[in-house]
Amino acid sequence: MNKTVHELQDLFRQLRLSETAEELPQLLREAEKASWTYLEFLESITRYELAKREAKSLEKRMKWARFPFVKSLDEFELKGQNVLTARQLSQLRELSWLEQQYNLILLGPPGIGKTYIAIGLGLEAVYRGFNVYFATMGELVQLLKSEEYLNKSKVQLKRMRNADLVIIDDLMYMAMDQREANLFFHLINHLYERSSIILTSNKSPDEWGNLIGDQGITTAILDRLLHRVEVIHGGENEESHRMKNRKSIFSAKV
Repeated sequence: MNKTVHELQDLFRQLRLSETAEELPQLLREAEKASWTYLEFLESITRYELAKREAKSLEKRMKWARFPFVKSLDEFELKGQNVLTARQLSQLRELSWLEQQYNLILLGPPGIGKTYIAIGLGLEAVYRGFNVYFATMGELVQLLKSEEYLNKSKVQLKRMRNADLVIIDDLMYMAMDQREANLFFHLINHLYERSSIILTSNKSPDEWGNLIGDQGITTAILDRLLHRVEVIHGGENEESHRMKNRKSIFSAKV
């Protein structure tokens, strides 16, 4: 490799075009072999740098999302489940609800695919350039309680608070004490109208008050979560008046 190529690589690195700098010798060989014009060569190195940057950005978003498993909604078996119709799933995958900062609440007994759907939608969001954060309710409570003294918890909660989409899995699987309920409320209050939230739970929002313990905090949490929300039932559940009168993301019942 001649001195000019080395110098050009250094210039690319100074411009923070590190991927192009590394690939430059190969790109030059391809340009010579294909007899590219200067414009074609410039387009090639620009596209290469952009593709590498997007791949790195995607890798970073995937790492920060902390999904417990990675499965596309293309693999989700619609037959034999009563959570979503094909039309509803297709509409959710468009992510217009995320762009409008709607929330989703997936309700029903264990094993019907609530977590699968939540992670699948999270993956769609990551691929579209959104920042996503996944946590189980148990993990979230521990993060909130240890934020004051653990740097790791501070970092994780900062990522959550800056996410476009927050997924909280297995919400209200256990009772909260007063401090935990307050911490959870402050998190939901921070995310309110900043981020979309997907919640999965085997308990209806009408039952959450029994687990939170404080009716005032429960009401404040529900007011924020149910302001713009789609509640999706994976089973037979009666809707409360509050949930019947929520704003829906689906244009019509299907």
